[in-house]
Amino acid sequence: MVKHYSEQLDRTFFALSDPTRRAIIGSLAAKGSCSVLELAEPFQMSLPAISKHLKALENANLVTRERQGRVHYLKLCAEPMSEANAWIEAYRRFWTNHLDNFERYITSQTFGEKQNDDSNEQS
Repeated sequence: MVKHYSEQLDRTFFALSDPTRRAIIGSLAAKGSCSVLELAEPFQMSLPAISKHLKALENANLVTRERQGRVHYLKLCAEPMSEANAWIEAYRRFWTNHLDNFERYITSQTFGEKQNDDSNEQS
């Protein structure tokens, strides 16, 4: 079950750990390419603060930046999410399997107790 994942996975989860960065990703997913100013508009924080969030997203390769004159446009890059999705899926399968086994065990114990109670009542 143990699989060593890359530093990319660490950067992806770090980038996703902040609600502001998740909101930025949501905006880019909804709108496509946006300027830094467009992305900063809904947040009550300085442009340098937004820039730090954007840098974290860029370091995780979740966004790409393109410069057109003085304006910087950012676009979502979803490829790094595939490794994160694979990691999540592996643990989803693990827990689903274990919880299904636990449910079967509990059901068998409950059914076994009910059968014992029924045979005791008939005696």
